[in-house]
Amino acid sequence: MAAPDLYTLSSTDIEHPPSALALALRRIGPGMVLAASIVGSGELIATTTLGAKQGYLALWLILLSMVIKPVVQGELGRYSVATGETALEAFARVPGPRLPGAQGQINWLVICWLVMVLLSLLQVGGMFGGVAQVLNLIVPMVSVNIWVGICLVLTLVLLLGGGYSRIEKLAVLKVSFFTVLTVAAAAVLLVRPGAFTTRDLAEGLSFKVPVGGLATALAVFGITGVGATELVMYPYWCIEKGYARYCGPRDGSAEWLARARGWIRVMHLDIACSLVIYTFATLAFYLLGAGVLHRLGLEPQGNEMIVTLSRLYTETLGGWAVWLFYAGAIITLYGTVFASTAAHARVTADLVRMGGGFARNDGDARARWRDINTVILATLPAIFYWVVGSPVRMVVAGGMAQALMLPLIGLAAVYLRHRRLPQELRPSPLTTAALWTSAIVMAVVAIYSVRQLIL
Repeated sequence: MAAPDLYTLSSTDIEHPPSALALALRRIGPGMVLAASIVGSGELIATTTLGAKQGYLALWLILLSMVIKPVVQGELGRYSVATGETALEAFARVPGPRLPGAQGQINWLVICWLVMVLLSLLQVGGMFGGVAQVLNLIVPMVSVNIWVGICLVLTLVLLLGGGYSRIEKLAVLKVSFFTVLTVAAAAVLLVRPGAFTTRDLAEGLSFKVPVGGLATALAVFGITGVGATELVMYPYWCIEKGYARYCGPRDGSAEWLARARGWIRVMHLDIACSLVIYTFATLAFYLLGAGVLHRLGLEPQGNEMIVTLSRLYTETLGGWAVWLFYAGAIITLYGTVFASTAAHARVTADLVRMGGGFARNDGDARARWRDINTVILATLPAIFYWVVGSPVRMVVAGGMAQALMLPLIGLAAVYLRHRRLPQELRPSPLTTAALWTSAIVMAVVAIYSVRQLIL
């Protein structure tokens, strides 16, 4: 018997949205999976490295990254819930050159996304390396490269054949553990006399450009909060959770409109909950990097990255906390490998379908290609680490690729809102203004950063 396709809308899947907040909170989940992907290398490695280099100077950039991108996330999610289309299908709606022989479904924006994903695999490789470095510190007789191989095998065991519910449960576990620990460590730092002063706050909100660490700053803007890869992932998780299916096929009825509005509200609650979680986590990592590593004159680099980062805990909680940091680092970095690989496998399976690989309603073929791509997308990062061997450099490179993709995703979201979204579900003028502002800010940051790097 053929497996049902989660991406096909059917009247048999219709479900009314919850009316009470408590019931709605029980239906969130895609944001937790996204948070598991977000609270990882960007925070533990890139954000703390930026804090170590710049002190509190770039605090404004972290805050900007947090508040700007969820608007685009919400509008991409709204489009998928309202239409049942995936993120790549939505991108293919954007006018421009198209790839011959793919039924016109693969255009320039989809190709740009694919290039960004291939570069972001460097970032995943950096996370493999970070986990392996921690495990090597715990069990030194096993080399870092062998630990990378063991993590690769574990990833395949966990992901192959796994559906959405398995990923959501592991994501919630991961996000809960290390976020609580890191926020606690940051709180201990902030209550120390002289650790964080009003002068530090004024410096952090002065909007000065961190020229000396511009590459890291650009990477941090690209991968903290909702990065470019997460913006594309989110509609897929919303669809697999069921938000679009519960609305049913769009038939123009008042009942369909009420369902769509209700599930979009649930989606916005999901985004808000995840925003709170990863904002606290990201700020905690940055404050620890600025308040601990910068004051000590330390910077995470090479094979000493994990040892240096462990000072975030030992300098605030005490020497005993190094083991907590090791456990948290493993869960945080590996959880991001797990969540991002699971998402990329789904999106690339969709790319195969758009290229003519299988029919849209063929659930078995989609699952088969998801597993094939899981093997590829888990193996390539491990190989990249074995070749490059520097987690910090790999994470920064992946983050820069994401930052440069952000303006294109913002452009797509603006186009979809004005040209493709059903009229009755379009956002308010205030949300539309926020969407335009977000797209413009992302474009300005990317253009300015590229200019400065060239100069």
